Amino acid sequence: MTEATTTRRRLIGTAIAGGLGAGAAARGIAQAAPAGAQGDGAIRQSVARWTFEELSLPELCDLAGRLGLGAIDLVGPDGWPELKEAGIDSSMCNGAEPNLTDGFSDPSFHADLVESYARHIDLVADAGYTNLILFSGNARGMDPETGLRHAAEGIGQILGRAEERGVVLHMELLNSRVDHPDYMADNTPWGVDLCERLGSDNFRLLYDIYHMQIMEGDVIRRIRDHSDCIGHYHTAGVPGRHEIGAGQELQYPAIVSAIAEAGFDGYLAHEFIPTSDTPEGAEAALGEAVRICTV
Repeated sequence: MTEATTTRRRLIGTAIAGGLGAGAAARGIAQAAPAGAQGDGAIRQSVARWTFEELSLPELCDLAGRLGLGAIDLVGPDGWPELKEAGIDSSMCNGAEPNLTDGFSDPSFHADLVESYARHIDLVADAGYTNLILFSGNARGMDPETGLRHAAEGIGQILGRAEERGVVLHMELLNSRVDHPDYMADNTPWGVDLCERLGSDNFRLLYDIYHMQIMEGDVIRRIRDHSDCIGHYHTAGVPGRHEIGAGQELQYPAIVSAIAEAGFDGYLAHEFIPTSDTPEGAEAALGEAVRICTV
């Protein structure tokens, strides 16, 4: 960690300890308890852990709570005690995956993946959580149909355990054009086909709006047509993966309205990287995202 990063983290932590909520109120950023902040029937929102890495997990819990967010995304078992202490839910658990490239589409990784996911399914269930992320991994020259068949075979080996323990597995759709070259699950039809082959309420797609805008666009129609396969959403601005306001091309109020109209009852997690390097800017970015997606 560089000296500049250490200094920034210390400054952000100090700002939170000194009352981030007061600063947000002064700037007009919405704050309230999670249920009241978003209103009856509103989409539940959370924030991805890794995009605010300068904050300690307790500091991020504090910020999330001040902005009316009841959960944090992509926290593994080591962080769950801190979430529980703060009264913050884990909206999407991780830690079973070795990386994003060695996934279920390649049978050479199945043995290790099945062992890891079987263990983590039990950890998630024992902790009282529900959602666990998984990945297709890279194609490595494999055609999509073969990748689908292998993914269904591999996930099928852990799906019964997930059903028994009440855990929902989520395959994340990622773009292979900008951020994850050669990633297999890089389009909605592939993911929907996998969902239909597995045919279980305990397998769903993590529809990352940023990634799918890059790969195929047509986001609202995809959501409306395939809402039964989608169990979780991620946000970020396109291009750049930064704030989701007017400076990027996606119309998030319309997108979130479509998600709500489809009867979605899961979490929409903010996974954008704030452009500001100040505590006030980071807080404002997340607060504005919450406001934009409160419909």
